[in-house]
Amino acid sequence: MNYFLLAETDFFRLINEAGDCNMETAYTAFATQVIELCNGGMDMNLTVIALAYIEIELQHHPVRNLSEEKREIAAYVSKALSFVRKMQKFLATPQVPPLIPIRTSSDNTTENPASPLQWTGNAIDLVELIYGINEMGCINNGNMPLKQLAPLLYKIFGVESKDCYRFYIDIKRRKNESRTYFLDRMQEKLNERMHRDEEMERLRR
Repeated sequence: MNYFLLAETDFFRLINEAGDCNMETAYTAFATQVIELCNGGMDMNLTVIALAYIEIELQHHPVRNLSEEKREIAAYVSKALSFVRKMQKFLATPQVPPLIPIRTSSDNTTENPASPLQWTGNAIDLVELIYGINEMGCINNGNMPLKQLAPLLYKIFGVESKDCYRFYIDIKRRKNESRTYFLDRMQEKLNERMHRDEEMERLRR
């Protein structure tokens, strides 16, 4: 994996040489490569490391000490640094695509019948539930690996299997003290129901 690919762009070469030609074109090409990197075309770990590396390189670039006539280059460095940081924030925000239901047997020729259950929540919530079940070890005494468990649970809930680990990365990046938003809400809702049931039973006496 090339973690330094953003440092090998024409833009980075120009600012290292303190050149002043085609900076706008080079900056646009650099920004385009950052967008493509963040757009899911490459491994997420590579993307995160590459952005972190280039952020540090831009933040501490000696261009800040250049003479007055080279201030335009410093301005482009600042723009590039701001853009990289914006894209890092974008990656840190969970991007929740719609779930794709498994097609019924009338839609295709698969031998597996469609699940009678359909998950209608967010994809990231289902991943929270799957990881929670896995950590509790309550399926096959905890002897089923997550890579086998996740596709089975996706199938039970009538959803095509997606990249479970990528959603898990989004969950880990959450900033709150508790990062299990869905499981926390589930616990809260269940406790509220039990309190309501107990209150109704009390009123019937």
